[in-house]
This record gives sequence, structure tokens and C-alpha cells, in this order.
Amino acid sequence: VLDADGRSVPFKALYAEHKAIVVFVRNFLCYVCKEYVEDLAKIPKAFLQEANVRLIVIGQSSYHHIKPFCSLTGYTHEMYVDPQRDIYKMLGMKRGEDNNVSVRSPHVKSNILLGSIRSMWRAVTGPAFDFQGDPAQQGGTLILGPGNEVHFLHLDKNRLDHVPINTVLQLAGVKPVDFTDKPQIIDI
Repeated sequence: VLDADGRSVPFKALYAEHKAIVVFVRNFLCYVCKEYVEDLAKIPKAFLQEANVRLIVIGQSSYHHIKPFCSLTGYTHEMYVDPQRDIYKMLGMKRGEDNNVSVRSPHVKSNILLGSIRSMWRAVTGPAFDFQGDPAQQGGTLILGPGNEVHFLHLDKNRLDHVPINTVLQLAGVKPVDFTDKPQIIDI
């Protein structure tokens, strides 16, 4: 994988020493991926440090898109890219969508029409109609490490088939996060 400066990092190094939540996203223009990563950005670093877990997002575009995507989503944890999709292929992540599966990610706020329009707008206003990865590629979520341990593997069947973030956090031993934007009311 490549980091935001284009430096090559062995995939195995991401989880060799620590447990890691690794989220593979479809592409950086996908509104579903953007909204999911916006919620991943809400996970406090202290929660991850307390559990000794790394949070890593991997996209499939050029490394040049990492910093703008992090800026757009507010994501400050680790992010890398797999531009040739070698790891996506090795893990068996599918291309195309299985529309027979009725799933709805709790982290997606936009409806399909508005979300698609926003994605297309970002594509056409970006440099040279750069679609930032294969639009048919699906992602997935893994909990790996330390070493060769695989604690959890979910391969997305379609763009809305993300595992709820608090489910992943619980499986990794990290405290859950309140993703509601509503003010908290405390009864005394």
C-alpha cells in the first residue's frame, strides 16, 4: 500500500505489532464511502489507544487523493491506497453489486439520488474527470493482528453493505461511539 506521500508500506506491517481495524472503501468519490469515513472520523483516538488498536482506511486510487479525502471527511486516522487493487483481489473483494441483498448502512445519510449527484459533481469538478478508482469495486472490513491473527472479515456485497462501526469497534475491544448528532439529554 502507499501512504499520503507515495511511500510504499507492506500491508502486513499495518497489523504486525498491533490489532488493526482495516476498512477497504470502494472509491473516494463514492458518497456512501465518504459518509462512512465521516463517521469513522468521529472515533476518538483515545478510544483506539486505550484498546491498543489501529484504525486504517484503504482506498484504491492514487495516493494523491488521500489528503483531499481526509480533508473532506475530517478523517485523521491512518489512510493508505492500493492503486492496483492487489490486496482487494487477494482478499476476494468482489467487483459489481449484488442487488439481491437488502442492507442499509446506518452511516449513510444521503438518499441514492442526492448522494449520486454529489459524487458525480465531485467527479466532474475534480482534475480530468478522475474517478479515483474502479467504481465497480466493493470494499470490506477486517480486524487483523497482531501477527497473522484474523479476528473478523466482512466482504461488502454492495455499496450499502458496511458493517456498523460500533459492531466493528466492539469486536476489536474498542469503546462504542455515539454517532447521533442530537444533543444529549441527561435526566437527573
